[in-house]
Amino acid sequence: MLTEVDRLLVATPDSERAATAWRSILGAEEVLRERATSLAAVRRVIRVGRSDIEFLEPDGAGPVAEALSRRGRAHVFAAGASASDPDAVAKTAKAAGAKVEADGARHLVTLQIEGAPIRFVISPEEEPAPAGRLDFLYEATVLAADQAGAVAKIRDAFGLDEKVFTTITSEMFGYTGVLTLFRAGQLHRFEVITPIERDKTMGRYHAREGACFYMGFAEAPDLIDIEKRIAPGGLTIDRPEGRRDDQSPDQIWIHPPTLGGVMLGVSRPTMAWMWSGHPERVAAL
Repeated sequence: MLTEVDRLLVATPDSERAATAWRSILGAEEVLRERATSLAAVRRVIRVGRSDIEFLEPDGAGPVAEALSRRGRAHVFAAGASASDPDAVAKTAKAAGAKVEADGARHLVTLQIEGAPIRFVISPEEEPAPAGRLDFLYEATVLAADQAGAVAKIRDAFGLDEKVFTTITSEMFGYTGVLTLFRAGQLHRFEVITPIERDKTMGRYHAREGACFYMGFAEAPDLIDIEKRIAPGGLTIDRPEGRRDDQSPDQIWIHPPTLGGVMLGVSRPTMAWMWSGHPERVAAL
């Protein structure tokens, strides 16, 4: 029923500063500003590629203010996906025990994972005019100690078929994970990862924050252009040994302080298939 990861929602004390970073680095364009009454926040929406980033700045007591107070910093508050029938998704999620709240044509679905509210926004399918230097988001990542339990909750809430899921292990970052692919042959998914090396960055983050959204991942046609726009120390680069600096890296990770509290991975076109079940689809440089 889910089709694409279409947005990230970010709790932030300063939406203008965060949006400015996305505009200067990724060419994002602002498309909406409104009050999100149910969240007691002002919502500033920017588009990058065909995906949206919603910055939620609290303007009173409510979920966003509470999240910022608890976490102490800007962070990914929720992840969003489009669906051909959002009402049907909401019905499935509610039957699976999720908290479901209507928000116009959208639905806010909250799963309790290890005592933490993990929020998802389900929206109708759209064909937005693309903007900026990304093509699209395709992944939002949840950190959880009980990987199997978290995957099961996401599977059941969204009616996903676990036969198309795939597993992933990263020695570089010290984790194991499951990609809960929405549909066979498509990249879009929620990822659930569990740190296995507690002294690495992800392990320390999980020990401090508990179950939460950790990052998003996107695809972009020109990683070199993005790389050049970020100051040294603001990103991590995966450029294979022997590849020249004027040739594209396979992927980059833009650090949270660079993008207003969001860790964003960006891969070159097709590269994500290397760890998504079809390495034969990766185009050679």
